Amino acid sequence: MSGLLERYRHIVIEGPIGAGKSSLARRLAQRLGAELLLEQAEDNPFLERFYDDIPGYAFQTQLFFLFQRLKQVRALSQTGMFSRGVVSDFLFAKDALFARLNLSDDEYRLYAQMYAQVAPQVPQPDLIIWLQATPQTLLQRIRQRGIAMEQAIGEDYLRRLCDAYVEHFRSHEGAPVFTVVTEHFDPLGRAADFEMLLARLAAFEGERGVLDPTPAAAMAPPAPSE
Repeated sequence: MSGLLERYRHIVIEGPIGAGKSSLARRLAQRLGAELLLEQAEDNPFLERFYDDIPGYAFQTQLFFLFQRLKQVRALSQTGMFSRGVVSDFLFAKDALFARLNLSDDEYRLYAQMYAQVAPQVPQPDLIIWLQATPQTLLQRIRQRGIAMEQAIGEDYLRRLCDAYVEHFRSHEGAPVFTVVTEHFDPLGRAADFEMLLARLAAFEGERGVLDPTPAAAMAPPAPSE
């Protein structure tokens, strides 16, 4: 087993639509020799209608995802997948993040009651890798990958989604969070970037870490010591 998996038996890749979660999860699982657990968004019968009419189909879409994800994460402990380590492309808590973003206040109150009943049953990950990109970059990636039902997604929705992730992780307690800014960093398309990510993860200690090799970050002066 990889040394990384000895420290983090369950690694989650998170981030907004178009961040590259599934692709990175596949590559990381293959490299580490871990089990792979992917979202099954294509199985949600309401998702295509949701993208065309968010207010009309948000509640049905969100409830389907809630119980689908619950079933998936429960299976982790039931099938012994942890014996090899697991890399997944979703964090169960993201379900509530999307619900808060998309549901009306009345719908969210009902959803929150159901979420509160099932959330304690969910095993927590050991490490979260949070992929970031600007709404403009995310929109460009969505257009390029060409999934038909995603083409209705607009930049404003992606901006609100990015803000929701920032707010979520600002108050996050639990698994360590390692943030990767992907504006000028491509661990999928460039082998050197993938190796850099592995090296930084291997050296990561503590609760928060950041990999931001953008030109602006590289040119910025060091933060003053406390």
